[in-house]
Amino acid sequence: MFLSVLMFQIGSPLYIKVKAKTTENLVIGLFQAAVAAFRKRNTGRPLSDCDEFYRWPLESDMLPPSKDFRCLNRACIIEDPQQDLNPDGSASNPWNLCSVEQVESLKALIKALPMWSTCFMIFVDMNVFSFSLLQTKTMDRHIFPHFEVPAASFSVFMIAALTIWIAFYDRVLVPLLSKYTGQPRGLSPITRMGIGLISSGMSIALSAITESIRRQRAIEEGHEDDPNALVNMSAMWFVPQYALLGVAEATHSVGQVEFFYALFPKSMSSIASSMYTAGTAVSSLIGSILVSGVDWLSSTGGKTSWLSSNINRGHIDYFFWLLSFLSFINFLYFLVVCRFYESLNDGSSRLSHVAEDKECDYRLLHES
Repeated sequence: MFLSVLMFQIGSPLYIKVKAKTTENLVIGLFQAAVAAFRKRNTGRPLSDCDEFYRWPLESDMLPPSKDFRCLNRACIIEDPQQDLNPDGSASNPWNLCSVEQVESLKALIKALPMWSTCFMIFVDMNVFSFSLLQTKTMDRHIFPHFEVPAASFSVFMIAALTIWIAFYDRVLVPLLSKYTGQPRGLSPITRMGIGLISSGMSIALSAITESIRRQRAIEEGHEDDPNALVNMSAMWFVPQYALLGVAEATHSVGQVEFFYALFPKSMSSIASSMYTAGTAVSSLIGSILVSGVDWLSSTGGKTSWLSSNINRGHIDYFFWLLSFLSFINFLYFLVVCRFYESLNDGSSRLSHVAEDKECDYRLLHES
């Protein structure tokens, strides 16, 4: 870390530093659009007169604002040109008048939030797989007589499945599927996200079944009070669920990033790429709350917690079944959210630099 900071400080003078203007700051621009729309909530001007909408720079050929969330269009209405505009045509008060691009950027972010919220559960499923470390430590991890896989290294099966699936999808499935779906990427991002959610739920359900079998064998062999005792069961039982989780991450994560890149305007590319990592952060918080809540509720009345340190007395399998149920509910929620994106009008993706390049069109789910 010290060397990294040192190298950054040494190389920092070589960079060209451009001081960002307040009006060009994307995040501030989103807040300005929201504040301006709120301030003009009682305006009596019509929302369909395109000549009254503010554009900056003036030579911008931006289309009129879309009809989605029409209340936000008030933010770019020029009520009094002499009062609202400077001599050069810029807004005199950016917190009272915003450009069409700022308003459309805010709309794109609002539209993305429902779909973004569907990703939380799949990341929760991935995070709780740390419990598998406790399970594999009590099982036979030998592949060959003299080679034992470390318990913490079983995640390599997920990474391997992820890598193989991405290569297989790109080189084999995309050429085949694109002939039938008309999608350049084989399946639309929304469809791939749905496949990822299903795969994740199946992986957790398989984990619950595997843990039920492991726990039952541990009790039958008399290891109920010894969580460190080896159970006569191969740890390779965990390979299928890790493989499914790898496929889930490959399909869902890539589809999610492509979806946001298509939905957001080009000026929001940085936000599109950060939605994925922001989702993992929120999911980590949700997972922590879920684990703490289940541990507290299952241990009330002096009972052994489902997540007890003695996994032979606890019921991690019950916890996995709970996650499977939540994953199923989340998938139903995902289907409802898809209906919203299926009904978006042409304004939903017209600012997308991906759509402009004619690489893909993600607005209509039924085209996939």
